[in-house]
Amino acid sequence: MTKKIAVLAGDGIGPEIVAEAVKVLEKFSAEGLDISLEYGLVGGAAYDETGTPLPEATLTLAKSADAILLGAVGGYKWESLDISVRPEKGLLGLRSELNLFANLRPAILYPQLADASTLKPEVVSGLDLMIVRELTGGIYFGQPRGIRVLENGEKQGFNTLIYRESEIERIGKVAFDIARKRQGRVCSVDKANVLECTELWRETMTSLAADYPDVQLSHMYVDNAAMQLVRAPKQFDVMVTTNMFGDILSDCASMLTGSIGMLPSASLDENSKGMYEPIHGSAPDIAGQNIANPLATILSVAMMLRYTLNEPMLADRVELAVSRVLDQGLRTADIHSEGMQKVSTSEMGDAVIAAL
Repeated sequence: MTKKIAVLAGDGIGPEIVAEAVKVLEKFSAEGLDISLEYGLVGGAAYDETGTPLPEATLTLAKSADAILLGAVGGYKWESLDISVRPEKGLLGLRSELNLFANLRPAILYPQLADASTLKPEVVSGLDLMIVRELTGGIYFGQPRGIRVLENGEKQGFNTLIYRESEIERIGKVAFDIARKRQGRVCSVDKANVLECTELWRETMTSLAADYPDVQLSHMYVDNAAMQLVRAPKQFDVMVTTNMFGDILSDCASMLTGSIGMLPSASLDENSKGMYEPIHGSAPDIAGQNIANPLATILSVAMMLRYTLNEPMLADRVELAVSRVLDQGLRTADIHSEGMQKVSTSEMGDAVIAAL
């Protein structure tokens, strides 16, 4: 049965990096992978054409697809818009409407890029951790929220951090299940000493651990976790945390690997339908220059093949091809170092195809 993939390039460098990832899907399609690609608008590009960052046609396409390949959304051009129609609302809307509650963000250091990290090689060499971020709850979605005027005329901004026990349990199960396939360790990150909501988070994770006697559970406050990621990142196997904490910690972890341009992500529902995207932003300052790193987007396709399309061997091929390209000394500007060959976005994509 043909699997439908919705391709949403988005804004900034999105179209450039997605084009290289599509080359991988098209190669596998030519080899017999039964997929079809359909394209849609999201983010600022969608707003410019339709007046909304998530048009109904795009949402319909996304709901009917088996997997979604997303580039990036946002940029300076749309920062003055009302928050209700900013490009990021398109991304949040997809996550919410499709119930993509589990965000998987691996942080893996390719040995060829050990020198690209700002940390000492001995600190990051061999790094392989997975951050599991709850994606459809927490302070980004909690109500009430807004900006109001107090009786004295002063403005006050307010947001609500809220999690139900069932939301915590389902993201916890994802983390524990992933840990069973890795090193068998989960670190749950919270701020239970200050926030009652994450006190419940810690209680729920502790209770859930009884169902996973083969997995070791530890807890860590988020401020300490941020410090430990920089001090001794290899102590972690799987980290599971709230929406906002996961947003921050995964970007921190990305720089351990040398470049945010190397890291993919998967956002999954309860049936492993997923949206796959690089964790970096739209980088409007370099958009259109053919210098962005497409490897995170290409590696996101590998995650798609593994988690939604059930093609682990193809996923392995993609990851091996990326490693081979790095072995060849090819580097985009963000990971370039002395003695390496600097290549463009499209040249890097072509090199991966050649390696495949």
